[in-house]
Order: sequence, then C-alpha cells, then structure tokens
Amino acid sequence: MPLRKPWYHIVNLRKDFVLRKRRIYLILRHKKEEVREFVKKQLRKRYTRLSKLPQTSPVFFVEKKNRNKRIVQVFSASKFAAESSI
Repeated sequence: MPLRKPWYHIVNLRKDFVLRKRRIYLILRHKKEEVREFVKKQLRKRYTRLSKLPQTSPVFFVEKKNRNKRIVQVFSASKFAAESSI
C-alpha cells in the first residue's frame, strides 16, 4: 500500500451545505464499463478510495496524444461542500 501523505485528511461538510441535483449524463454502455473497470482497478491497487461525500461528481475520459486515456472528475459541486481547514 502506498505511504500515507500529510495532506490526507477528513473533509468536513459545511453546515449550510445543500445537495445539488446534477443532470445525469448519458453514456454509452462500453464507455460506462470502461469507467467501472478503471475505478475497480484503482480501488484494487489502493490508489483511490470510495468517497464518503454525499454529493456525486461526473467523470469522463480524455484521450491523450499517445492514445491513452486520462480520467477527469468534475468537482464543481463538491468544492462548495467542504469546510475550509486552513
């Protein structure tokens, strides 16, 4: 398992946070499977963990110049949920 970093911390929700309803993006079946496989692989390697944040965020792949794909997550609603710990 990778070493823990000092910036790993608990995200506290603001008291005035209200869940935002997000539009559901339609995704092709093979693209959905690709995202699921990517997430499973990252969880299995312990590169990521499941979020406990109640707000969801959309994800999609961006193709890089070398034809590999990079996953992108849109945190626009989630960033307003967290209390500043600074």
